[in-house]
Amino acid sequence: MSYIIAGRAVKNEYLALGTLGLTGLIVSMAMSGGKKETAAPAGVKQTLAQVKDTVKIGAGSSEEEQLMDSIKNFIAEAEKESKH
Repeated sequence: MSYIIAGRAVKNEYLALGTLGLTGLIVSMAMSGGKKETAAPAGVKQTLAQVKDTVKIGAGSSEEEQLMDSIKNFIAEAEKESKH
């Protein structure tokens, strides 16, 4: 079976392949994303430093204190690696 489009006979197979191809193109374009910003603005770094200084986490037990220390060490190491 075929359809008459713009005065020409177009087979169902071509319409199906065209639909699948167009759908794939739209999906791939949507998933590609936009530009990624490489460096954070100066205001963000300053705000991050302020948050680190003002937010204090109090531990209720020695286990919680050890956990908080290990998290702080992990964050410090990750920041050192990101500066390289």
